[in-house]
Amino acid sequence: MAAGYNTISLGSGRKEFNPKKPRPGLEEYIKEAGQATLKMVGGAVNVDEGVIGNFMASKFNNQGNLAGLIPFIDEGLKWKPSCRVEGACCSGGLALVTAIKSVLAETAETVLALGVEVQNTVKAVYGADILAGAGWYKERKTGHAYFFPGKFSDRAGEYFKRYGLEKTRKAMARWYRNAVENARLVPTAQEHQNKQEDLEAAAMCKPNPKSFVENLTIYDCSKVSDGAASIAVLSEEGLKKAGIAKKDAVEIVGFGQVEADLTAAPADLARLDTTAEAVRRALESAGITAADLGTVECHDCFTITGILSVEAIGLAKQGEGADFVSAGNTSRNGKIPFNTTGGLVGWGHPTGATGVRQAVTIWEQLTGKAGAWQIEVPENRPYALSISMGGNDRTVVAIVYRRPADAK
Repeated sequence: MAAGYNTISLGSGRKEFNPKKPRPGLEEYIKEAGQATLKMVGGAVNVDEGVIGNFMASKFNNQGNLAGLIPFIDEGLKWKPSCRVEGACCSGGLALVTAIKSVLAETAETVLALGVEVQNTVKAVYGADILAGAGWYKERKTGHAYFFPGKFSDRAGEYFKRYGLEKTRKAMARWYRNAVENARLVPTAQEHQNKQEDLEAAAMCKPNPKSFVENLTIYDCSKVSDGAASIAVLSEEGLKKAGIAKKDAVEIVGFGQVEADLTAAPADLARLDTTAEAVRRALESAGITAADLGTVECHDCFTITGILSVEAIGLAKQGEGADFVSAGNTSRNGKIPFNTTGGLVGWGHPTGATGVRQAVTIWEQLTGKAGAWQIEVPENRPYALSISMGGNDRTVVAIVYRRPADAK
């Protein structure tokens, strides 16, 4: 993968965001992201296929058939095979793995992979109803008004009960702090302009079930965001055609794509078992272990999900993820930095774009192109992992990346 680009993650928290003023639409975001990547790969002439991940444009924007917006990016993409993929919040991850499979199948040398979501088009409670489609919608009537916050509040509550309320809340607050500190370094991040002085203290406020959910606060939640991301997935021949040196690309060395029954309740509320299986398969196909990872992009739709992801990867035993996070291990200067541009909590969560944005972040970090948010990836751990999750841990794509040997 190479030539990644992220638009601004626009929504509440950005100074330029005003719900009463006109804002970019789907077409503008897709074109901005797509043209930026095309410029880096030598133009549309070097692209063989296109794929776009999106969750709910049909409801947020009254727009379907998003594959038809790929030629809108550039006239040179007309007649190129393209498709749209959907898997709730994993839609971006599915776009990546679809592109990878096309290259592996040798139907394409270069695939333009995009993700997009524009969801600040409705009030929050209506948006919650639309996003509930990521779960089994027959549960909607008996679910919380804020459906998915309610689902992950239940997960947090179970974790509190088993492993301790106070220590877990402190770890969730630390996760929020890490997310915002990382986002402050990234101009495109939704929380880039966050000026709170004591982030952990703010995030330690008590949940108020009368106004929200029982076990989470607004600080524990990912953002309602508009934005897009794009990256090129290339074979070695595709790299040559694009004029991209191997040192400027990341190698894909393994992936896991798994699906769980959407109608079934989680077997264990305090465990992300689908994520664990996807990661297991990705690491196995790459021939490495979690100990070989230098950085991780996980799907922290809520702070409790970050803690559960640490455990699902195998970096901490079940029940010890909170201690791992509180010790600073997942901070940008920690043992294994997570979500170095802020993740879903800090950078934002334009749903269909998130999985692609994760890949862009990893590409930047492993090739030294991250600028102000660059971390030091250890020489003996040149691997990175991204986890894209849809629904309540039902649809998951995990990808393992490796820094090229000649990258500095």
